[in-house]
Amino acid sequence: MTDAPHSTHVFTVPSSIPPVALFGSADEFLRLIEADFEADIHLRGDRLTVTGPPGEVALVERALDELTTIVRTGQGLSREIVERTIGMLRTETQERPADVLSLNILSNRGRTIRPKTLNQKRYVDAIDSHTIVFGIGPAGTGKTYLAMAKAVQALQAKEISRIILTRPAVEAGEHLGYLPGTLSEKIDPYLRPLYDALHDMLDPETIPKLLTAGTIEVAPLAYMRGRTLNDAFIILDEAQNTTQEQMKMFLTRLGFGSRMVVTGDVTQVDLPTGAKSGLRVVQDILDEVDDVHFSRLTAQDVVRHRLVGRIVAAYDTFEAEGQVGGTRERRRPQ
Repeated sequence: MTDAPHSTHVFTVPSSIPPVALFGSADEFLRLIEADFEADIHLRGDRLTVTGPPGEVALVERALDELTTIVRTGQGLSREIVERTIGMLRTETQERPADVLSLNILSNRGRTIRPKTLNQKRYVDAIDSHTIVFGIGPAGTGKTYLAMAKAVQALQAKEISRIILTRPAVEAGEHLGYLPGTLSEKIDPYLRPLYDALHDMLDPETIPKLLTAGTIEVAPLAYMRGRTLNDAFIILDEAQNTTQEQMKMFLTRLGFGSRMVVTGDVTQVDLPTGAKSGLRVVQDILDEVDDVHFSRLTAQDVVRHRLVGRIVAAYDTFEAEGQVGGTRERRRPQ
């Protein structure tokens, strides 16, 4: 029995890039690459020798090229960026990881908002090319955050004149009358996540002025009824908690010069038993309609703590096996 053929490739770090910028402190990023590929990697000065199966060596070479391109954009590497680059290369997609991870949507106070996964990049691209986009996926996949970044970008570029952010005010039918306090106090807890995202994207002192002027409006879904929304970027968040009637009402508010993004997680519906989620039904109704796009994100697109992605994946597996509400022997996730 003969050993599988091996090949060797020598990668030279460009003179314009310090090796530490590419390989990390104490070669941390290089160790990540070595752990993910079946190849031996040896670094001497600015020359990296990679030996192993030809397919693995080729992937290491591509990974190094992608990371070099990212460094050249001025974006520093991190453990997360290296891991996501490797993950994208493993999926054998046509898109380059560097194109995904170096796309700048919005910058504010030294912080840049970018897509962090391939599906997020496709979602952002869909927002650019369609009038109505549905972003459907679990918590932590950036559905609403990226949509809001695109809305602020469009406002700053004067592509639209206002941003409208809305979501069902309470989970079961917006029964605000049962809550204590003034109307503003009643709805504020449900809209707070939208305000929090705005503070990441705009200078905090400008937000009250924009809200007062009506340039940005944050309101419960019930406030959309009877309106026609022109020249606006409109985002409906937590859309899984809309009824069929509410979803139709919202979508038909679309006016001239406007764009809509609808986000939600169809696995987290909080409507009363027997009520159908408008987000679930609309996928069948509008799936073939031109200029409407459905972007679906998965546990692989979760960009919160890495454990969140594993939790989402574990729940997906549990529910797919039909075990919701039941018991079974548990196997520890890998």
